[in-house]
Amino acid sequence: MIKKYYLKNLNQDSLKKLCHRKAISFKAVLPIVKDVLEKVKKSGDPSISDFSQKFDKTSLKSFKASKKEIDDASNRIPQQVQKAFQKAAENIEKFHKSQLTQTKSIKTMEGVNCFSQTRAIEKVGLYIPGGTAPLPSTVLMLAIPAKIAECREIVLVSPPNQQGGIDDIILFSAKLCGINQIFKIGGAQAIAALAYGTQTVPKVYKIFGPGNQYVTAAKMLVSTDPEGSAIDMPAGPTEVLVIADDLAKNEFVASDLLSQAEHGDDSQAILITTSQKKADEILNQLKTQLSALPRKKIAQKALENSFVIIASSIDKAIEFSNQYAPEHLILNVKKPQKYIPKIINAGSVFLGQYSCEAAGDYASGTNHALPTYGYAKVYEGVNVKSFQKQITFQQITKKGAQNLGPIVAKMAQQEGLEGHKQAMELRYKK
Repeated sequence: MIKKYYLKNLNQDSLKKLCHRKAISFKAVLPIVKDVLEKVKKSGDPSISDFSQKFDKTSLKSFKASKKEIDDASNRIPQQVQKAFQKAAENIEKFHKSQLTQTKSIKTMEGVNCFSQTRAIEKVGLYIPGGTAPLPSTVLMLAIPAKIAECREIVLVSPPNQQGGIDDIILFSAKLCGINQIFKIGGAQAIAALAYGTQTVPKVYKIFGPGNQYVTAAKMLVSTDPEGSAIDMPAGPTEVLVIADDLAKNEFVASDLLSQAEHGDDSQAILITTSQKKADEILNQLKTQLSALPRKKIAQKALENSFVIIASSIDKAIEFSNQYAPEHLILNVKKPQKYIPKIINAGSVFLGQYSCEAAGDYASGTNHALPTYGYAKVYEGVNVKSFQKQITFQQITKKGAQNLGPIVAKMAQQEGLEGHKQAMELRYKK
């Protein structure tokens, strides 16, 4: 079911192959997605209607969810579920508010003062998957930091069901976050609507949120179009890497691997442990838990893409983890805090036996929109800064011009830019 390797027996080529994710092929979907983008860009709402009928099998009189629809959907959510989401929202808000930064003014030399100020990205779009697997938790993860960042306009899109509505829990989650611009549009046509705007849907400057291969391809394409929109990050299948020592509880580790594997058959769940005996114990527990899992077939397929590594030490395990750069990293080891400085590449890290990845997915407070596919080497997860940009300022006095001027003039002369040199000399030579 799952392959096993000894780390000491793997050369660099073998390690590289293990770190390589299966290539995402957009060959089949690109012609379809390009057609959708072009038509929505050209005609707007009429094309959205056509594609909603074609792909979602639904005909809508209005794309926008009304206040009554949102309120009625929220009222249908059981009180206990509402309370769980409200508490999760509180935790997410508390953690993300801590990411706000203060403006600092720096005097680089006498008379030269530099500082930066943060501005929210004015218009952002949130894509929330719906259908058979709605993700209301993603509403919280995207809308809350967008609100904290003070984005002026937040637009949410989610696929409609065949009755022409959005799942109740998504509408409730949006209302909980104070989002009222909600559109019943899914797939590549939703990305096109956000990127280019239509008669009904406002254009946004940056698009956030996960989706299937059509959504992912659409996001990639609009991000390269000067008339399109920026996107949060490249996306690939979800993944977890669990490092477990001999003291780790087998049932905990197995459940963490399965909670990742049940996402989809292209997910990866990787285990690194320090003994063959421990690996076998966890794999036996994995089989036991898998047999009772409702999404057993999906998880089993994902485990076929996964593997186990036996390492000589936790340090060696972390070395491999840094090379793999997992979306989620679980350190189910004794005294995990001492290994924190060694972790270089990971999306989000879970420390100790009680820190399961599911906690971060929903309610611990950290964000679950994370870099996959090895992008944790260069990308961070979604946070308040994702919805902001910084503008730098400088103010130079007469004295500052005298101090800085000769430096600038000399550098401009070196680069052959006489206009730059003159602009500075006019200020300090007088």
